[in-house]
Amino acid sequence: MLVASFSVLIAATSKYQLLNKYSFGAAEGATREYFDYITVDSAARRVYISHGTEVKVIDADSGALIGNIAGLKQDHGVAIATEFSRGFISDGAQGKVIIFDLKTLKVTGEAKADKDADCVIYDPFSKRVFVMDGDPHNSTVIDAKSGSAVGTIELGGGPEFAVADGKGTVYINLEDKSEVVAVDSSKLKIKSRWTVAPAGAPTALAMDVEHHRLFSAGREPQMLVVLDSDSGKVLQSFPISGGVDAAAYEPETGLVFTSTREGMVHVFHEDSPDKYSEVETIKTEIGAKTMGLDIKTHKLFLDTADFAPAPAPTAQNPHPRGTAIPGTFHVLVYGR
Repeated sequence: MLVASFSVLIAATSKYQLLNKYSFGAAEGATREYFDYITVDSAARRVYISHGTEVKVIDADSGALIGNIAGLKQDHGVAIATEFSRGFISDGAQGKVIIFDLKTLKVTGEAKADKDADCVIYDPFSKRVFVMDGDPHNSTVIDAKSGSAVGTIELGGGPEFAVADGKGTVYINLEDKSEVVAVDSSKLKIKSRWTVAPAGAPTALAMDVEHHRLFSAGREPQMLVVLDSDSGKVLQSFPISGGVDAAAYEPETGLVFTSTREGMVHVFHEDSPDKYSEVETIKTEIGAKTMGLDIKTHKLFLDTADFAPAPAPTAQNPHPRGTAIPGTFHVLVYGR
């Protein structure tokens, strides 16, 4: 009880602020400035940052560049399988997964996925890698030890992010269906399918494994919803800003984070498994929609770039956005 009370006090009184900014040049061979998922390996003190045609690997404490995995076409995410000393990079433009050695960061192989290979996660229970193939509405499943594809799951909708509970279930957001599906990671079969209403078009997903809670964030409407991962029941919901693309849960403090393209990180606290409260909204930068959480230091890593002014609205594009300026990519680190 004392620990829980202390975590509530910290969550309620501490404010996140910008601690560091690490700037990088344009990605080798890139024709535009593009960035996507961030994966933090807290144990190894490494941060893997998707940057278009490369994955930058930086030191989680100093921000120093450890290595650069290049030669990609449009990478999205990185999954880490520490027990096999392997990493897996999804490349949507090539429809495949690039496999690399965690110690040397050298590419050691590849596995065929499908078009628009996007989010990629490792499930320690089945020892498999699950790749979310957006356009064909399926998930390619890869054996982490052999590096070979072992199956495909037809999802019935366009997958975005996924999480594994480590007990045999993988949960996947289906953006175009406004649903979450629960998949048996051994049998590769869908067990349940649940709506995320009042949210819609869900992208980001995180999980409190201990208390069986899912945190699914959508763009249309712009909401974060808390679901029971056993029944799919929506327990609570909160409005958020536009363009959400990442979510994270921190077991030690009970904090839930969602980051959006509008340059906001919305922070909530798990007062109990059935009750959540808003803590604060961190103002970051426009475009900083992807995020990684370091559970050791409680720091947040986000990335973005500088953007050109948006063009004038047209009938075809009433809400135009400015394009990212090549060579202005940077990583932002927030902490308390």
